[in-house]
Amino acid sequence: MNITRENIDALNAVVKVDIAKEDYSDKVEKILSDYRKSANIPGFRKGHVPMGMVKKQYGKAVLVDEVNKLLQDALGKYLVEEKLDVLGNPLPKAQDDLDWDADAFSFEFELGLAPEFDVKLKGKKAITHYNIVADDKMIDNQVETIRKQYGKIVSQNEVTENSEVTGKFTNEEAGIDNVATFEVSKIKGKTNLKKFVGAKVGDFITVKTKNLFEDAHDLMTYLKVSHDDAHDLNVEVTFEVSEINERELADLDQELFDKLFGKDVVTSVTELKQKIKEDSEKQFAQQGDQKLLNDVTEYLVESTKFDLPAEFLQKWMQTAGEEPMSEEQAKEEYEKSEKSMRYQLIEGKLITDHKLQVQFEDLKAYAIQMIKGQMAQFGQMNPTEKELEDIAARILSNKDEVKRLSEQLMSQKLLELYKNEANLKTKEITYDDFVKEFYS
Repeated sequence: MNITRENIDALNAVVKVDIAKEDYSDKVEKILSDYRKSANIPGFRKGHVPMGMVKKQYGKAVLVDEVNKLLQDALGKYLVEEKLDVLGNPLPKAQDDLDWDADAFSFEFELGLAPEFDVKLKGKKAITHYNIVADDKMIDNQVETIRKQYGKIVSQNEVTENSEVTGKFTNEEAGIDNVATFEVSKIKGKTNLKKFVGAKVGDFITVKTKNLFEDAHDLMTYLKVSHDDAHDLNVEVTFEVSEINERELADLDQELFDKLFGKDVVTSVTELKQKIKEDSEKQFAQQGDQKLLNDVTEYLVESTKFDLPAEFLQKWMQTAGEEPMSEEQAKEEYEKSEKSMRYQLIEGKLITDHKLQVQFEDLKAYAIQMIKGQMAQFGQMNPTEKELEDIAARILSNKDEVKRLSEQLMSQKLLELYKNEANLKTKEITYDDFVKEFYS
């Protein structure tokens, strides 16, 4: 067997594999001999079928199968030995005139080669890393929410601005028929508010959906409409009042603190607010880090210039998926995925250059930390080491879970690399301002 390579350019090559008779003949003869021993052909005793008949019936299929196995094995070894970094998979060149009755065969494969490039993490313009803080207003709102959540529900005769009402929204033509419970304080505008205040159980209130709630997204919850419909919905709905309540706020006492955090973890309102601030900012840190990851990714893709073997990749995409694509479909898919391909190459380069690795012990520690967090959500604050070890062992025996956790852990390692090496500036911002700036 002989393998040669012709480099078309820096990103494309053709590999030629020459297979001689001696490369496959012994293997083919052995398989046919085994077939002969077990073949059941009418008119012949088992094991006494003439070899010529076996070759005539099975020879071509066995030959093709063995040559293809040789090809795949030889090509794979060649790519490893030559340390060729290829994109996609080798594409066999079409051979309409291939003669399987010949003794020797030649096959050609197109290769798309990964480009060579350098990555500069430290750009001229600093990337903002947002430190999201919980301000007093947010903390006070959270305290109010807790007091409502753990307070008593007191039935009322009529609706006030502090009421919580339950009823059914209907509009037959728009397909709206949904029971909802909401605080009257969520109603937007004095005109709408006046229609609700003073209403009693059994009353019907007619309102327009446009500007009905302070947050248009509430229509998704209370009227069960889609996100797109919630923004543009402007129909008249009828609300039939079925229940009116007011929440009597829970006292901020030790009983409530213990219920929330465990015995004597929090012992005053000041400590309660501090705990809310700490817990909130831990969650916000994840959002700030995700924004940083997105922004650094954007910077790296824009600033790291290299060419891709676009024509090869589009050709490869036509046959790589479960369903074949047309040339036009492959071109469209390539344009949609080019950016992510570029980042995957950049990420791979960073991982190699900075020797980032996910070791088993790291993975196990990460899994145990994740398990602790999940158990804490269900009130299990002090699991034993054996419990954690047993659950981690079960998780790490699942290949899909190992892959998922490994990707998450590598993402964390890349994040730490960006924090240490990229040109960053820190900006403190409240959660409300962060949401307004990036998600509104």
